[in-house]
Amino acid sequence: MSKRPAAERLRDWREIEQPLDEAALEQQGARCMDCGVPFCHMSGCPLRNLIPEWNDLVYRKRWREALELLHSTNNFPEITGRICPALCEAACTLGANDQPVTIRQIELHLVERGWREGWIQPQPAAVRSGRKAAVVGSGPAGLAAAQQLARAGHQVTVYEAHDHVGGVLRYGIPDFKLEKWVIDRRLDQMRAEGVRFETGVRVGDDVSIGYLRRTYDAVLLAGGARIPRDLPIPGRELAGIHFAMDYLIQQNQRGAGEVVPEAEAITADGRRVLIIGGGDTGADCLGTALRHGAVGVQQVEIMPKPPVERDASTPWPQWPYMLRSSSSHEEGGERRWNILTKEFLGKNGRVHAVRAVEVEWKKDASGRMNFVEKAGTTHDIPADLVLLAMGFTKEGNGKVLQGFGIQTTAANDPVLDANLMSSVPGVFLAGDLNRGASLVVRAMMDGRQAAAGMDRYLRALAKPATPRAA
Repeated sequence: MSKRPAAERLRDWREIEQPLDEAALEQQGARCMDCGVPFCHMSGCPLRNLIPEWNDLVYRKRWREALELLHSTNNFPEITGRICPALCEAACTLGANDQPVTIRQIELHLVERGWREGWIQPQPAAVRSGRKAAVVGSGPAGLAAAQQLARAGHQVTVYEAHDHVGGVLRYGIPDFKLEKWVIDRRLDQMRAEGVRFETGVRVGDDVSIGYLRRTYDAVLLAGGARIPRDLPIPGRELAGIHFAMDYLIQQNQRGAGEVVPEAEAITADGRRVLIIGGGDTGADCLGTALRHGAVGVQQVEIMPKPPVERDASTPWPQWPYMLRSSSSHEEGGERRWNILTKEFLGKNGRVHAVRAVEVEWKKDASGRMNFVEKAGTTHDIPADLVLLAMGFTKEGNGKVLQGFGIQTTAANDPVLDANLMSSVPGVFLAGDLNRGASLVVRAMMDGRQAAAGMDRYLRALAKPATPRAA
């Protein structure tokens, strides 16, 4: 998609990308080859979207039918159409020797046209089951499951610890990638379908686990990744060093009108910012820091710089190992690779620089890649705001799983059956609690799978006995 000019978009928090016109999208639909083995569908999209079918319908200008097919596998295409990395496009057969079909753009235009035309309406269940389900967490896994369960006729209540519904979609993704009215529009549809949302509720504190087990016939735990990976090196205690997600959450809270206490505020305004971690979260921090008015931003990564083109180690249709740049990288800042952070340096209790060293990667005797420090490359990077964007661990999941009495493996992973039900009957898991931190589209897949398992479980429960008339 084309983008608004960088100088313009740095002055606001609105979305960056601009859609293609329908004629161009119809031409893209025509490029789809209706492959005998549709890798976009089979090995690319976790949701198993029926991509060749709706590509053909778009080519034939049958937009409403195409949208119905899209919605049959994807609850929130307006979200995946904006933030999904498009695994489907990497697997597109045309991508073997040409540019792939612009699947994500077609997906987004389909759903946005559906909203404009009034094709998207609430779909309340015609018959109610009389069963009650609780969903803990309102991220992509929880929301997808809640909508599926409500449409299946069950009474659904979603519990969210934050003040607003959306989980990582609302609090972890900047507005310039996903404006929050997009979420609110879909939540209105879900409320009309019977889903209830309880915000500001922490399960285990505000609502007990015992209450959930007594009140609901089934419970889905979809709380997401909880504990960011830390960097326990000398100087870690200095002020001005924060986890990336804390920084992003604060900005989204401000955008939602929530009050961030002055003493806890994290801002890049007038600061030299260093982001440690080269992934998407780090890129989101980069775009946010530039909008805050940072005087300079560097993003460092310990891994080597990926190749510009698809690496031979990941041939089509695999997800390619290659250099990826986000819209934030187009806006400013500096990216560096092969950098190991050794120590945080401070003045008057606050970080003012980071001591780093360059590394190079070599194979050991077993063939495994390891890094070694390059002699004479130690240097200090000026920074008075450091953001740690190195991913998440599963350590935070243990308390939740233990509280529900869920059986785990030696690696502290939940033991689940094919329906994503845990060792505790009626308690299901989905999203990051199941697979660890991953993509939004995979969380949605998990939520839909868990909802299908919960529906089977709820329908198999014996109905309460009806008292006989005297």
